[in-house]
Amino acid sequence: MNARAPDPALKLVLASGSPRRRELLAQLGIVPHAVRAPDIDETPAKAELPRDYVRRIARQKAEASVPADDELVLCADTTVAMGRRILGKPADRAEAEAFLRGLSGRRHRVITAIAARRGDEIRVRDVLTAVRMKQLTERELARYLDSDDWQGKAGGYAIQGPAGALIPWINGSYTGVIGLPLAETASLLQGMGYVIGETR
Repeated sequence: MNARAPDPALKLVLASGSPRRRELLAQLGIVPHAVRAPDIDETPAKAELPRDYVRRIARQKAEASVPADDELVLCADTTVAMGRRILGKPADRAEAEAFLRGLSGRRHRVITAIAARRGDEIRVRDVLTAVRMKQLTERELARYLDSDDWQGKAGGYAIQGPAGALIPWINGSYTGVIGLPLAETASLLQGMGYVIGETR
């Protein structure tokens, strides 16, 4: 895909209500012009593979977010994959415990797809990171569940919180595990004509 000419007047709209993604964008010096999270059905399709799932959801978020002429929309979706199984946000403590017991002592994948839309053009990229969780003791598991940090987190944990002590190894993008791979996001935005570091 061809890179668009830089447009210093282009405004970024973040199509996500995640405060973590806003914090990550701030590391690039980006404060979104607006935050408009689209309301879409994020239910996985039957037998849908994790990578296909996150790419589809990111694209659908972009399709549901119609930018103005001077806007670029950024969307993202993150999932935890245990083999071919998609681990979304746990519905309750029991499901979070089941997720963590499944991940304990094993490697898994965290996949974040990012999509940018300018006009009718949508570009999608995905970033896969391998993660290993230590073998959890019953005490460690109970302590983490008691923290409630698992709530609203894909796979039932957040690497940037207390669960960071449970993750001895990753191979890939740390910020991708949090929910927005910064190197790839910067490249995608610049390729769509957004000028990072420009005061708007």
